[in-house]
Amino acid sequence: VSAGITIDRISARLRDQLAWAGLVVALALGLGAAGTWLVTVRLRRQTHGLGPVELGRIHDHHDAVLHAVREGLLLVGVDGTLTLCNDAARQLLGLPADAEGRHVGELGLAPLEDGMLAADEERVHLVGDRVLAVNSAASRLGTVVTVRDHTELQALSGQLDAERGFADSLRSAAHEAANRLHTVITLVELGRTEQAVALGTAELRAAQELTDRVVGSVREPVLAALLLGKSAEAAERGGELVISQDSELDDLGLDPRELVTIVGNLIDNAIDAAGRIEVHLSAGAEGIVIRVADDGPGLTDPAAFAKGWTTKGDGHGLGLALVGQAVRRLGGAIEVSGSVFTVRLPIPERVR
Repeated sequence: VSAGITIDRISARLRDQLAWAGLVVALALGLGAAGTWLVTVRLRRQTHGLGPVELGRIHDHHDAVLHAVREGLLLVGVDGTLTLCNDAARQLLGLPADAEGRHVGELGLAPLEDGMLAADEERVHLVGDRVLAVNSAASRLGTVVTVRDHTELQALSGQLDAERGFADSLRSAAHEAANRLHTVITLVELGRTEQAVALGTAELRAAQELTDRVVGSVREPVLAALLLGKSAEAAERGGELVISQDSELDDLGLDPRELVTIVGNLIDNAIDAAGRIEVHLSAGAEGIVIRVADDGPGLTDPAAFAKGWTTKGDGHGLGLALVGQAVRRLGGAIEVSGSVFTVRLPIPERVR
């Protein structure tokens, strides 16, 4: 007995199966094409219609600009993680090489903490010896932070403030002298020459005594000029600035700009807060001592020397911070006890 399947029947069954197989393949190709089209549309939407070549070119351009600008640029995620930073930001903030991907709290970035990330405004902070202007702006990826170095600008501004202070002091002195001169002239016109001579002599004696006391106690010419000017300014504003009797400070070769920053800002704050200011300057075994005391309410907040603390309005608050910065540059220390500010500076080695 023989059994088998004819070739015609096999061919017919193959034709039926090939039709179904072709349908399945066509359906798979259609689904694949549709998926590819959807992915392409989504990618085009995400990349704003740019292709691989354009994306690579934009990345190169952005990377070159990011690392070429002098301002520090940082991108901080919503969870406080540092996502991106450029070379300038690493240098200004002293960031390590592995800073990206770490939380800002671990990196010791004080300007980016304490609500800074939520503040869409520019603030000035002291980071080491640098004065940095920090600005933050929210974005969909987190917070974009820009950091600009204002150290040189602040130094020039401090010098300008010192020059303006000298000018104001000279104006105050000229105003007082003009008042007294007009009084003397009026007395002469009224025929009271003896009273005019007495008034003029008394004023001349008082001015000469102040000059002799300051110049005799402080042999640093810039600092002596500052004290004379501040004395006139305090008098015009209804206060009194006195130099302690035991003050004596030679010219020890310290940077006069640093001394003007320290003494000038301390006296300015004292004039704003009080009526009577006493300044003591001396040099001895414990180094150089600068003490400014007033009869005001005093200072109790330890943050005053940290990052621009102020009790005034906007545009103020760097005075005491700059004092602390100058003291640190000279290797000294500052103490505060109520309304008494004491600065201790080491005597330069070349003078000892």
